[in-house]
Amino acid sequence: MDRFVFLTLDGLSKGAVYAAFALALVLIWRSTRIVNFAQGALAVVTAYVAYSVTAATTYWLGFAVAIAAGLVLGAVVERGVMRFVEQAPPLNAVTVGLGLVLLIQGALGMIYGNDFRFFPAPVSRHALDIGSLPLLSPYDIVVFASVLLVMALLAVLFTRTRVGLRMRAAAFAPEVSRLLGVRVGRMLTLGWALSAAVGALAGMLVIPTGLGLHPTAMDLVFVTSFTAAVVGGFDSPVGAVVGGVAVGLVLSYVTGYFGADLTPIAVLVLLLAVLLVRPAGLFAGTKARHV
Repeated sequence: MDRFVFLTLDGLSKGAVYAAFALALVLIWRSTRIVNFAQGALAVVTAYVAYSVTAATTYWLGFAVAIAAGLVLGAVVERGVMRFVEQAPPLNAVTVGLGLVLLIQGALGMIYGNDFRFFPAPVSRHALDIGSLPLLSPYDIVVFASVLLVMALLAVLFTRTRVGLRMRAAAFAPEVSRLLGVRVGRMLTLGWALSAAVGALAGMLVIPTGLGLHPTAMDLVFVTSFTAAVVGGFDSPVGAVVGGVAVGLVLSYVTGYFGADLTPIAVLVLLLAVLLVRPAGLFAGTKARHV
């Protein structure tokens, strides 16, 4: 029983990290209808910015600068690169996104090198014990609180604010939105900026968990978080969190009881099972609405 409780808590901790990154993918999809395959690479850039600032000042200043860098970087990428393929077939955006990944990773390797760099956590990662059973650490609690806060803010943004509704309208029907006075270009830029900022937050939460900082640090995290977003549904912030937790639990249980070699197969089975039952994800609506 102790083993099951430990694996469950470990899975929740990992799942919260995946949920944070899945939220960034959901945000960019809801605001632009594009799956940003460069999301992980952009998060690594902001993490390196935070690493450089933290080395000279404090962690929290580096954290704030990373979020700000995400906002700026997302806007620059949308204005300078993705704007040229936003109305093109979906495969064009995928190709450009993958090209950005290679470009960013190559540039980071030349600037910082390819060595693993240690990035500290702001609070302790040692689990609190009750008796002989280790529970969540203070850092896990910070991650959970951050994910829930971002989920709530995104839900409010897209359902209770005029800006969020304009962002969704610009993504679904740009031409009609322009006729109604919506500045579509600005809304798309805002979507990319916010998504990159959320991705920066996710990167700052992920890297101190032992992942280490290097140019390809987020590749595997992106794949796992992409699976979480698909499982939950790309249109649902709640689905992203539930999908992240589900993937985290599957990874923890399979690793603990059957070995780490089977984890990719387990995640694939989970993904296929959800797609067969709910192709649009567990929390997706029955039909996409044009706002």
